[in-house]
Order: sequence, then structure tokens, then C-alpha cells
Amino acid sequence: MKLTILISGLLFLSFSAKATIMPKADLVVVKKSQYSLTLYSKGIPLKRYWVALGPNPRGPKVREGDNKTPEGRYLLDYKKEDSNYYKAFHISYPSLDDMRRAQRLGVEPGGQILLHGQRKGSVMSDETVQRSNWTNGCIALINADMDEIWDSVSPGTP
Repeated sequence: MKLTILISGLLFLSFSAKATIMPKADLVVVKKSQYSLTLYSKGIPLKRYWVALGPNPRGPKVREGDNKTPEGRYLLDYKKEDSNYYKAFHISYPSLDDMRRAQRLGVEPGGQILLHGQRKGSVMSDETVQRSNWTNGCIALINADMDEIWDSVSPGTP
């Protein structure tokens, strides 16, 4: 009897673990006005997440230090292993168009825009920190959400 229960329990755990694995995403869409990031696979939404942005979220990023999150088509071009945040993807900002616009305006476009988890060593709760726009123009998620994205998104994903 004990053996049967153990085997049944192991089968249930095995099934549960497989049920929570998300397919690989082939597109990541951030809607700043909705504070959301949605993962897609073959045009089908997989999951939507709440994000925090910079303190000046409206409009596109124009220059370094404007605390805006870029708008446009970018790639999550690599996983940044040496980040000050819990897991981070580098975003391929600035694009050629961003650099041209900044040059026309006589400003630096900025860079090092990331999709990342919470600051390492943060003692604030996920709920508290995600209620504010606390980044310098990056896109921030709670660490549990960042874990899911880390596993579901490959470098080079738009």
C-alpha cells in the first residue's frame, strides 16, 4: 500500500512539473501603456506579466538620462550574466534609427537597456516595488516572473 501511494505521488509530481513547462516564446511584446509584457509562440499569447518601467514612461526614449523605456522593435540579444539585477536580458537599444535621431538632436541615445528582475539584495516585497516606476528606463519584473521568461525566451528573440 505504501509503495503504491509513493509511486502515485511520484507520477503526480512528474505530471505537474510537465504541465507547468511553457513552450519557447518567439515574440516578446511590451505595452508600456498597460504595464504589460506578453510572451507569444506562433502568434498565440502564452502568458502576460506586469512590469515596472522608468519614472517617465510616456513616449519613446530619445536621449541618455531621460528615464524612458524605448519604443520600437528590438531584440533580447543576450542574457546578461554580470547584472546588478536578478537575471537580465540585454535589449538591442539603440537601433540605427535611434542613433540617427539622437545625432540630429545633438544628444547621446543612451544604452544598457535591460529586461530584468529585482535589484540584487532588495528587501522590498515584489508587490511594493512593482507598484512604482523605479527603473532608469529598463523593464523590470518580479524574480519569479523573470525565471519563467529566462526559461522560455532564447537570446535573439524579438
